Amino acid sequence: MKIKLFGAAGGEVTGSCYLVKTEKSAILVDCGMFQGGKDSEAKNLLPQGARPGEIDAVLLTHGHLDHSGRIPLLIKHGFSGPIYSTGPTLELTQIILEDSARLQDADAERHNRKYWEPGEPLFEPLYEPEHVEAMRELNRPIEFEEIVPITVDITARWVEAGHMLGSGSIEVTVTEEGKKKVIAFSGDLGPLSLPLLRPFEHFQSADMVFMESTYGDRDHKSYEETVEDFFKIVREVSEIGGKILIPTFAIGRAQQLMYHMAELYNTTTIKPFPIYLDSPMAIRATDIYRNHQDLLDEEFQLLKQKGAFPVDERYFISSQSPENSKSLNELKGPCMILAGAGMCNGGRILHHLRHNLRDPDTHVVIVGFQAQGSLGRKLVDKHPIVRIFGEEIPVVAKVHTLNGFSAHAGQSELLEWFSFLAQAKPRVALVHGEDKARSALAKLIEEKFGIRPELPEIGDVIEI
Repeated sequence: MKIKLFGAAGGEVTGSCYLVKTEKSAILVDCGMFQGGKDSEAKNLLPQGARPGEIDAVLLTHGHLDHSGRIPLLIKHGFSGPIYSTGPTLELTQIILEDSARLQDADAERHNRKYWEPGEPLFEPLYEPEHVEAMRELNRPIEFEEIVPITVDITARWVEAGHMLGSGSIEVTVTEEGKKKVIAFSGDLGPLSLPLLRPFEHFQSADMVFMESTYGDRDHKSYEETVEDFFKIVREVSEIGGKILIPTFAIGRAQQLMYHMAELYNTTTIKPFPIYLDSPMAIRATDIYRNHQDLLDEEFQLLKQKGAFPVDERYFISSQSPENSKSLNELKGPCMILAGAGMCNGGRILHHLRHNLRDPDTHVVIVGFQAQGSLGRKLVDKHPIVRIFGEEIPVVAKVHTLNGFSAHAGQSELLEWFSFLAQAKPRVALVHGEDKARSALAKLIEEKFGIRPELPEIGDVIEI
């Protein structure tokens, strides 16, 4: 068996994609897009050596674009096999990829309008909406803990990863020549303190582990402290005015923040102000969360019993249309605007930042990982001037970074997840992390468990 890495390796955090090839089968575990700056996005090509027509199936850990974003590209080039994951993951992936295709179409149209010269080929998007629509016929929902036959020599099992609704870690079992080998793919693991979602579950044994290392070099600030820091900003804006702009990953982070605001409004005497969910995709995703409340944790169920859900529509306002979104720029506050994209590399948040970064009464709250080269990373790194739509904007607004809201496990939680597998002394490949993060985690794993992890590069082939 050979496993080739097509992304999220060599210090690259995005683009997760693994080709698992046996004598009889070929499957992909995830097939994500690269995100961040132009250098990363230039890697969004068909995985070299992975012939779409010869791939038997795709196994998906969860729906975020850096894990699912190249699946329509496979379909465009001939893939027609099943796509396996949990029901909520497949539902959320569909809306994420529909949005991706729409944005690519818009970007291509804008590029051709501005830069196309007669005689040159037109710039084309990676894929079209029709390729996303074709996924509906290929999706195969599975249940957590179910042992799913994938091919004649491969089975798979998903367990809760605690990263977003429906997210899973995948245990792939391959039987060759009467011998079984187990490969564990962590996917993205959520922190144990994350609200709404159930905590991640463990695998007990594996021969090979592909483990994420996004925050392998540090732990987050405690969740309780992070929530209190967030509530301090909210109280200040409630009392003296201003805007809170939150670049929000539409699935997971948006629902998490709405949960906290509903909790705050329901359990304190703070004067409520409007919260605008300025993201059609986040609005659709919230409906999916609403339809799968059985997968949400005990804290949500208790808060729901107290009357915090469904949320009060006087204060939680959906902003569907571009016209609705533009009108928010005229608001004086107090208010909060949740808008994508989460790394500020596109979407409606760019317009809000462009109009409000010059205002000292604006609070920009960064609540998720920001890839190198992204506008969000520049704000985190306190650049005094940023470029938006070709315009240089001075950053006068207050920028807050609350990493404790991250949907990724911190260093201690990653070690805790791996500790259950460590007794089997598996091979370990650390992926989905910048070099500093995965090197730090590798050192700790070697010191604590006596296992020296591998740090693979994109294009490496691991033979088992």
